[in-house]
Amino acid sequence: MEIHEISREIILDMGMFDEYAEGHLSGLGVTEIHSCPELMELVQRVGFLPLLDSGVRGYSAEALMAEECRYTVFDDGSWEWPLWQWKGPVVTESPCVYGRFFAGKAGFISMEWWPDFCNWRRSSHPRPVDGSIEAAILDTLMERGSMINRELRAACGFTGSKMRSRFDGYVNRLQMACLVVTENFVYPRDKHGREYGFGWSLLTTPERLLGHEACHIDRDPQESYRRMSDHLSKLLPQATERQIAALLR
Repeated sequence: MEIHEISREIILDMGMFDEYAEGHLSGLGVTEIHSCPELMELVQRVGFLPLLDSGVRGYSAEALMAEECRYTVFDDGSWEWPLWQWKGPVVTESPCVYGRFFAGKAGFISMEWWPDFCNWRRSSHPRPVDGSIEAAILDTLMERGSMINRELRAACGFTGSKMRSRFDGYVNRLQMACLVVTENFVYPRDKHGREYGFGWSLLTTPERLLGHEACHIDRDPQESYRRMSDHLSKLLPQATERQIAALLR
């Protein structure tokens, strides 16, 4: 499901803002984020940062947003959400990768940790077999280079009112396997040329975006997993082994 389909009530509920404000992460070394540069710096510092609720209390970009930067709906029905506006510049202007990497939920991974993450995920989520639907989606994307989600869906023949969620499930699995990532975000424009709405993810392959070398590392996948698990254990002292495994599996 794309983010513009989520109601503001669900977004606010997912935030659990008051609870999160009470328990910032000692491993992060920051209690609040006030700007896009601060968010960029945090991604580089922690290596892995889910966008919304991660299952570990306080561990998400949304959880660390300062009060004035949280999702706000105004009386006229318009809204403001700095985090959603910042994620594009974070992806395009800093060394990180963005996609649905954490239990099908979106988040950032720094380039320092991407090779290990990619190494581990691709070992546990093999490339789809030829002739499968996921392979057809991936081949289409590789042929076109990059496409927004709805264009890719149409190109793959997933038309009709009930096809969107099914198609999104396939694409989510490809992202979890580190075979598809978000290159940028594309927004519709109104009659005055102004961008509006939540926008669409511009999807591509990590090899096209980052290069082949950035997606491969000369290390056993299990060693990559141990390195990431150790890092997250230090970063998230309040998290259980099961929660950390859930983030990486």
